[in-house]
This record gives sequence, structure tokens and C-alpha cells, in this order.
Amino acid sequence: MNRFSIRQAVETDFAAIMRLYEDARVFMRGNGNPEQWGTFHPPEELVRADIREGCGFVCECAAGTPQDICAVFAFLTGEDPTYKIIYHGRWLNSEPYGVVHRIAASRAYKGAGAFCLDWAFEQCGNLRIDTHRDNRPMRNLLAKLDFAYCGIIDTHGFGERLAYQKYASKR
Repeated sequence: MNRFSIRQAVETDFAAIMRLYEDARVFMRGNGNPEQWGTFHPPEELVRADIREGCGFVCECAAGTPQDICAVFAFLTGEDPTYKIIYHGRWLNSEPYGVVHRIAASRAYKGAGAFCLDWAFEQCGNLRIDTHRDNRPMRNLLAKLDFAYCGIIDTHGFGERLAYQKYASKR
């Protein structure tokens, strides 16, 4: 039995989600990455929009009682304007894809972040994601999960990000 499960986020998850994001900001600041999410990102209104629009997901850990929310992310399918232009490289393909944004995982549950990315990849077989240059833990995770570095994107207000893609060529 898998110790993790994914479900759509609901409004009653909001406080737990915001705690995960705050913990992630503290972790990033403490690990040489103070700029990626600063002191406020993602803002409450964006998290509420993810929940309302059905693109916010949580990962629950079945090890606790009651189940604990141990990770959060936004998962969307379809063209993402953030990924329209890529510099110093290229995407693996131009086929339809899914995107993961705003992923944060509790350090108390090893493997939750990888489980979320694997789940998202299983939904579409062609997944894009980006991260800050200074986010070494995320860059290491993406390499471990066989994401290919594709180039640099501009996040329109948040600076450049390193762009990655994973593609199942035979589905």
C-alpha cells in the first residue's frame, strides 16, 4: 500500500497549505535561496484561486492519523503562457503538456515531493516545471526523476527560472 495519496485541495485545506508554503519559504531562505518565493509567495489569493479553479492538489500521508497533508502543488494541463518563450535551449517537444507550479513538501515526509511529480507525470506523460537557479534541492529532485534541463524562461515579474521537461515518448 502506498503511503501517499493525491487529491484536489478544498477550502478546509487552506490553513494547512499556507503552513506548508511558509515552511518552504523558511527552508529556502535557510538553504541559499531567499529570492524564489521571498516572504509572501504564493499569495493567499493565488492559493484560493488554485482551490476554486480545481488546479490545487494536496498530497496526504497515510502514516498519520488523521491523514496529514504533506505536500501541495498546482497542476494544470494546456498551454502555459509562462513557457511560451524559452532562452538558451529548447523544449523537448511541442506536444500538449501538463505543468506543475508552486510545489512545496514537508520535510517530515521524505518522498512526498517526488510522489507529487510522479503523479502529475502519470496524468499527462509530458510535464514541464521550472525552478529558481538557487533551488538546489528542487534541481536535484528533478535530475533524480529524469527531468531534462531545457533552458531559461522569464516568469514575468519574478525573474528568470530554469526550465525542465519530462516526456514519455512511448505512451
